[in-house]
Amino acid sequence: DYRMHKYMIRAFAQHFSGQSALEMGCFEGGFTKRLVKIFDDVSVVEGSGDLVAVAQKALGDKATFYTSWFEKFDPERQYDNIFLMHTLEHVDDPVSLLERVRSWLTPKGRLFLAVPNAQAASRQIAVAMRLIDHTCAVTKGEALHGHQRTYAMDTLKLDVRKAGLTIENSGGVLFKPLANFQFDKAMQAGIIDDAYLDGCYELGTLYPTLCASIYVICST
Repeated sequence: DYRMHKYMIRAFAQHFSGQSALEMGCFEGGFTKRLVKIFDDVSVVEGSGDLVAVAQKALGDKATFYTSWFEKFDPERQYDNIFLMHTLEHVDDPVSLLERVRSWLTPKGRLFLAVPNAQAASRQIAVAMRLIDHTCAVTKGEALHGHQRTYAMDTLKLDVRKAGLTIENSGGVLFKPLANFQFDKAMQAGIIDDAYLDGCYELGTLYPTLCASIYVICST
């Protein structure tokens, strides 16, 4: 998952606007470290105080941190770029949240929204193997990590449109022939390397519906 960050930045970079950014959900600050290298003004809102402490220790004063649930966060300003990465699948009411986020964008701002892809090649293989019932199922492992839904591109775009946002671009990040644990084992064994992942990224630009993650880039 950490290796995905650079590919997400690569997919999004040409659409960045201005110099302010808000990251919604930071975990331990892995993606935040990339944002502070790009934007002069980075804010982060995260519901877990423990995770904020870890990320803040790693980043110091390079970013401004807020500990708050997204649904209660009330920023005093708007942002040029807002990042909601692998988070929408966790929230109770995604459309309501997206409606709130829409008001946090500057007039020319953009929301970068990415979620795990129900139609990823690895997931379709799992269905064919009868490991999961259907591609949009929430697996036991995903439920343990707080997933409430699994998005395909059409259902993701539907929620975005319901929230009144305009979709400017969409796509997939990293063609995914293997499950995460299989990728990890293959890399540990030296069977695949970064060059292979680069190839998966390039292939994903041709076959976005088979990628590990899908994204939409939105404006007001």
